[in-house]
Amino acid sequence: MSDEIRDIVLGVATAGLCAAIGWLARTQLWRRRLRRRRVFFGMPEGSECLLVVNREAGRDGSVHRFDVFALMELSALVRECGAHPQVVWHDAAQQGFGERTEFCVGGPVSNRRTSAHLSSLLPGVRINTDAEPGPEQGSFQIGPDHYRMDPGVCEYVLLARLTTGQDTRPVFLFCGQRAITNQAATRYLSRHHEKLARKHGGGSFALLLKVVNSRAYGPDVVEVVADVSRAAQAPLPGPRTQQRAASS
Repeated sequence: MSDEIRDIVLGVATAGLCAAIGWLARTQLWRRRLRRRRVFFGMPEGSECLLVVNREAGRDGSVHRFDVFALMELSALVRECGAHPQVVWHDAAQQGFGERTEFCVGGPVSNRRTSAHLSSLLPGVRINTDAEPGPEQGSFQIGPDHYRMDPGVCEYVLLARLTTGQDTRPVFLFCGQRAITNQAATRYLSRHHEKLARKHGGGSFALLLKVVNSRAYGPDVVEVVADVSRAAQAPLPGPRTQQRAASS
């Protein structure tokens, strides 16, 4: 065998070996990221999860189109984990939490399940559910701080991952002042779940997000206002304002 042929053979063999090593490294990295994603969402391969659907206030049996888009965002996350979603109406999900991962979309007016989770797991959050228009309509109180919305300009949404123990599956809340903010929160979770997993691990957290100029930018421009985990989980002083859920 001449030197030129030997060099060609060695070059081809080296290129093939490098390609195989690169493929193995990428596969291992993908599997590691998938394992971390499944742990964060509490969805092992083949497991089941709940998508709790709200009903648009004032409309019997309908779901706001932005909440439909939010469910689509969540469905993509579920598929990536190899899990199986079960879609249930908020007033039909009469079960505890911790056995299956739950994604709960909507505020306490349109979603009774959200109202229950806020009362049980986030007692430091109050939401103005008054149906009468006014500056306080839909406003948030988290600890001592108040957050009013300016529709289409500045709106807020609470994104929370809640657990009651190490061996329980999490509940994810997307509790926004308007339907478009629910979609913004699901999109934020889809884009930043790896960063959230690194920061919070498998524990509970609550983030307050601000949706900027949704009239022009839709659900895409989102800012993190604060990590409100401590304030949201500490009971507020005084009697808690009753949160009224819309009837189905």
